[in-house]
Parts: sequence; C-alpha cells; structure tokens
Amino acid sequence: MFDDLSAKLEGVFKKLRRHGKLSESNIKDALREVRRVLLEADVNYKVARTFVNRVQGRAVGQEVLQSITPGQQVIKIVHDELIALMGRKSEGISFDATPPTVVMLVGLQGSGKTTAAAKLAHLFRSKGRRPLLVAADIYRPAAIDQLEVLGRSMDVPVYRAREGTPPERICADGVRLARKEGLDFVVLDTAGRLHVDDEMMAELERIKAQVSPYEILFVADAMTGQDAVRAAREFLNRLNFGGVILTKLDGDARGGAALSIRMVTDRPIKFVGVGEKLDALEVFHPDRMASRILGMGDVVSLVERVQQSVDTEKAQKWEEKLRKEAFTFDDFLEQLEQLKKMGPLDQLIGMIPGVGKAMRGLKVDEKAFVHTEAIVRSMTKEERARPHLINGSRRRRIARGSGTRVQDVNQLMKQFSMMQKMMKNMGKMGSLGKGMLPF
Repeated sequence: MFDDLSAKLEGVFKKLRRHGKLSESNIKDALREVRRVLLEADVNYKVARTFVNRVQGRAVGQEVLQSITPGQQVIKIVHDELIALMGRKSEGISFDATPPTVVMLVGLQGSGKTTAAAKLAHLFRSKGRRPLLVAADIYRPAAIDQLEVLGRSMDVPVYRAREGTPPERICADGVRLARKEGLDFVVLDTAGRLHVDDEMMAELERIKAQVSPYEILFVADAMTGQDAVRAAREFLNRLNFGGVILTKLDGDARGGAALSIRMVTDRPIKFVGVGEKLDALEVFHPDRMASRILGMGDVVSLVERVQQSVDTEKAQKWEEKLRKEAFTFDDFLEQLEQLKKMGPLDQLIGMIPGVGKAMRGLKVDEKAFVHTEAIVRSMTKEERARPHLINGSRRRRIARGSGTRVQDVNQLMKQFSMMQKMMKNMGKMGSLGKGMLPF
C-alpha cells in the first residue's frame, strides 16, 4: 500500500535529515521535491500545491529553524498536514433513528460496488445489525447472481426482483421488505455507470427521490487515481453523496486518490477495501494512514487485527506451553490458522514501525504457509505431540509425504526449536513478555 509514495518521500526526508541545521532555502528545496513526488503519485495538482504551501508556512517558523532536530520537526509537520488532508478523524456511518438505515452505493463501472456492498453488510452484521442486500444492478451480466452468492456465503438475505422491474422500484420494494421483516440495515447495490452518461445518472436521481436513502456512498477504485477523483466530483454534483468507499487500496502503490479525494469533494473517506475477503473492509483512519505513508507503521490497526482474529484464551495457553516447552506442532497448526485470519502478511508487516520500511519491496511468499502446513500434517499424531522423536528417517518420510525436501523439514524443526527457546526467555523477562503472541 502506497509503496512508491512512501519510498520517494523517505528519500526526500533522508536528504533533509543530513543537514544539522536547516535554512529556509533547505526547506523550500525539500518541499519542491515533496511536491514533485506527490504529482508523480497522481495527487491532484491543486491539492499538491495547497499541501506544500501549508507545510512550508509552518516549516519556516522559529520552531523548526531553531530546533535541535529540524529534519524530524519537518517530518512531523508533514505528518500533521497529511492527516488534515485526509480528514483529521475517522467517520463511519450514522444510523437512522427509524430503521431501516438505507445506504445507497454509487460509482463507475468496475469500481467494486457489488463486493463493497457485501463487505459493508458483513461489517455491520458483525456489529449486531440485521442487513439486507438489494440487487439493483440490472445491466451487468451476473451482477445479481454475484450478490446472491456473496449473501449466501455470510448468511445475509438478498432481495432480487422479477426481470424487467426498474431499479427505482427494486430499491423501494427492497426497503419495504426490510421494514416488514424487521431488518435494520439496507444496502442498495446500484449499477455502475459513466459519469458522462446522463440517462444513467438520471436513474440514480430517481432512486434517490423514490427511496430517500439515509446515506449515499461513492465507491471509487483507488488504483485509478485522478480518474476516480474526477468521477467523484461529477457524482457529487448530481447526487450530493455523503462519503467515499475506496476499494483496492491494498494494491495502490501511488496514493493519488486517497490523498486528493477529500479536499476535492469535501467529503470524507469512510471505508477502505484492503483485500478480497469479505472481512477486508475497514473504517478509514487518516492519522493511521499518514503514519503508514511515512513509514511509521500502524500499531493500533495491528492490535485491532489481533484482537478481532485471535482467540485470547488460546494465545494464553500457547504462551504457557511455550514457557514450559510443552508447545506442540498441533498448537503450531492452530497458530497458523489464527495468523491467516489476520490478513496478508505483507499488510501486517507494513503495520510494524520500522519493519515495513526496512522490508519495502520484499515479496512475502504466502505459499510458505501451505508448505509448512503440509509438513506438519505429514507427521504422526505422536510426532506432533513429541517433536523430539523426529529423527533422520522420520524426517525423510515426512518430506516424502508432504511433497517437500528434507532440508525444508529440517528448517521447520530448527525454527520451531528457536521459537520455543525465544518464548521461554521472554517468560523469564516477566511482564515484558506477558501477553505477546508467539507468531
């Protein structure tokens, strides 16, 4: 996420930190570079200019020029202004006092609305809401079938009308059904369209007039950069939407849409899609994103992922077992399953301060999990419970059974042993090691 932008900004700040003392000239040169980096990241040129002017206005003050660490002071100002640029605080969805709360999704073709609709329903279902998905995209082949498949996979009902029913009628009937069935959260999945298509835009206006949605969200593909921002401006003029969902943010190396869309539309980014799975939709936090862009990590989001994905009781049992050297390969398998629930490894690494920067550009091989799991599952029940039994002949048998090499089995055994020793030592450190997961 934003790898190109992060790497280039780090290069600018590295030069800046080399100066023991900063002058207005040094700062202006650095900020000229920052502006170039932002434009290369496909940030709107007016947004880039305004951002740099704000940073410069603060950076040439006495606080920076007389500071002991002027380079770090400038980086802090850039961090603060990035937060301001993206909205300062997170904003989710507010709920209608009279259920159901109706959320209408709009956007360009291919922006990911149908998947975003399902993710939104999944997110609020996990928070105790009773959602209904309304399939109002009657133009894209299989769009309605796709929504039904997604709905079934998470046990969320989908309203599908008879063929030939106009979209505004579909949406109105869906809302009536939700009210009748006592469902309190409705997501309208409308058809994608080009913002220059007047007839299709008029259809959205008719849906809005018919249903009076509590919230309209514009769904934008983050990877399309300024195209998404231009489209957002056009949709805003016609529909006056209240917020943005940025999809495919995990694949966006530049960051142009995320950094521009708030200032251009004066509407907050409310949610971001960070993966393909249904649980890969997150509330957008400007402060956390600014930290990640500047290579400072995102510990808060990492902790939240752990809390959502990891069974705390199991983690405590694993910890106790490791300290007593009673941790088995069965426990290790369970731990792998918990780790996979937390999302792609490269995302998790990017949330760790300093580590993400150091490992930028390194491709994390998710297939390694598959090989590791195959090795462990090729062990007998007794071998998994008592790893010290695994001698040379057993290792050869395990390698054949898992389709791997003996060297791979040896490496896993070595890693397993090192992990046991590490956690035993952490246990001796008392409270410092307490509560940490042995991943």
